[in-house]
Amino acid sequence: MTSTASAPAVPTTQKPQASFNDVDVTFAQTMIPHHDQAVEMAKLAETRAFDAEVRELAAKIKAAQRSEIATMTDWLSTWKAPAPKGGHGEHVMSGMMTEEDMVKLQAAKGARFDRMFTELMIAHHQGAITMAKTEQSDGADPKAKELAKTIETAQQAEIEQMQELLDRL
Repeated sequence: MTSTASAPAVPTTQKPQASFNDVDVTFAQTMIPHHDQAVEMAKLAETRAFDAEVRELAAKIKAAQRSEIATMTDWLSTWKAPAPKGGHGEHVMSGMMTEEDMVKLQAAKGARFDRMFTELMIAHHQGAITMAKTEQSDGADPKAKELAKTIETAQQAEIEQMQELLDRL
């Protein structure tokens, strides 16, 4: 009788299971370099973009993604998971620019830069949305899933804005 009575007590005295899973860790580890590249692209717009809306959008992207990088870096530390190593060039993810694309973007200025930046950022955002959807469907951490939803919503709105921009560039 004693063993039967003690059995239910074991689960309640153990530590609760972690609130994250491997999908959450992978989401943060891959989204950080993905965002790093978008920030790098956005920095280029400060001095190379001709169109004011392109510069404003790039500044908005840079600010949002820097904040999200800091959040995800904190999560990885809390989860005792390694932060991504190396630059974004070592990571192959949906929507990532190649080094060749980045060199071309760095060399562009004015209207050519505006169009190239917008086209590349649309593809970049589409990749991030794919990653965010995976986190929302398969992740476990509520905060990571919430950030993924925020990324999806914000970047979809920015894609729509950039599509309109392309129509007039």
